[in-house]
Amino acid sequence: MALHLLKLCVGPATIEDLEQRIARNRDDAVQAGRDPSTSHVTRMVPKRASAIAGQGSIYWVIKGTLCCRQAITAIEPFTDTDGIGRCRLILDPVVVPVNPRPCRPFQGWRYLTARSAPADLAMGRTDGLADMPESLRRELSVLGLI
Repeated sequence: MALHLLKLCVGPATIEDLEQRIARNRDDAVQAGRDPSTSHVTRMVPKRASAIAGQGSIYWVIKGTLCCRQAITAIEPFTDTDGIGRCRLILDPVVVPVNPRPCRPFQGWRYLTARSAPADLAMGRTDGLADMPESLRRELSVLGLI
């Protein structure tokens, strides 16, 4: 059974902002001759990495709402230039919107089981949720209406 990570997304205010940041980082890496893979660096290595890499996703909390995810393809521990151990989460560049739900702030990451992870927000749903603007979905989620 897949295990996921839940993490606050600092900086972007919307899913579109996150997608633009991913594209900008990829373009910068290509211009600098670095690996253009999408990644996120954390201080700690997940103890349950084997249940996450290749199976799980990182679920992003943007502005107090759990609203999207990216698949985690690999987890690579490394030591930075200051000699501090870190962890690189290699991510699929595709950001998948999920059914939004409010989420309180926390530090670091949290594990998220497959059972408690929100479902992907598929386009063409009969309830029209996927067709709504993200800001409206976020507002309705905060109000507890979806």
